[in-house]
Amino acid sequence: MEDLGKLKKRTAWLSIFSNTTLVILKLMVGLYVGAVSLISEALHSGTDLIAALIAFWAVHKSELPPDKEHDYGHGKYENLSAAVEALLIVGAAIGIVYEAVDKFHRAETPEFLEYGIAIMVIAIVINFIVSRRLIRVAKLTGSQALEADGLHLSADIWTSVGVLTGLVLMQLTGWAWLDPVIAIFVAGIIFRAGWRMIVESAAELTDASLAPEEEEAIGAIFDHVPEVRGWHCLRTRKSGSYKLLDVHILFDGNMHLSRVHAVCDEIEQAIRAQFGTFDVLIHAEPVDGHTQDTKKSVYEDAHDTHPLVDPYK
Repeated sequence: MEDLGKLKKRTAWLSIFSNTTLVILKLMVGLYVGAVSLISEALHSGTDLIAALIAFWAVHKSELPPDKEHDYGHGKYENLSAAVEALLIVGAAIGIVYEAVDKFHRAETPEFLEYGIAIMVIAIVINFIVSRRLIRVAKLTGSQALEADGLHLSADIWTSVGVLTGLVLMQLTGWAWLDPVIAIFVAGIIFRAGWRMIVESAAELTDASLAPEEEEAIGAIFDHVPEVRGWHCLRTRKSGSYKLLDVHILFDGNMHLSRVHAVCDEIEQAIRAQFGTFDVLIHAEPVDGHTQDTKKSVYEDAHDTHPLVDPYK
């Protein structure tokens, strides 16, 4: 766990360093060349830098152990940072459209475009390498903050490609209006990525269940344990890098308590072996008085009796 935490922090620092470098280079070249598109791109990279700082903060906070105010840990900070980054992506897309529309009225072909072309090629290469690294580490550690930052940089690659294409075509043709047209097209791609991230972040912040295929795989683990007579009331959710579940599992009423406890430990280990970090809470019940049709959610159980009654009371 500690090693994964260090890996996440090192990767977040890599994103901060690369974004800081690109902001400085783009701004310097943009001011020298006099290209508004490059200056806008530097400001866009500035949002990437802010996003990287947010991701680093979220990764640090999410690694803190549970305390009196956060009994379940601090994993939600990662979900919150992902939501903020998604809003930044959408905001950047809207800003690009605004700047592109404004360029239609004052389009000019700047000089020394070769410098701008060179810096955009460098930016594309750096962002590709760093974004792949962020997403790879995010998949390994389950960090939504790093994944959001990686997707943010991936979206920025398309922005850079659009700006690069516009600069090249302007240099070849002198058609300054090509720059805003390409910028609007790229902004649409960025907006779509940002909107998808908003939907995913909102789902996890509101404790949406894990994907059906994941819940089915969890149920398969229960079914493959010989001592398990049935299960119901399965509930799942995600908090940052952590996945959580609670479930009621039925055992033979004559089974010794120590054996029930050992089987529950085996189930927890099997779940973590397949899914990684997982907070598992098992409520063991005797099989007496239950039918074999026990694979229901707590809400289905409540509906079968009294729909308006809280099943936990």
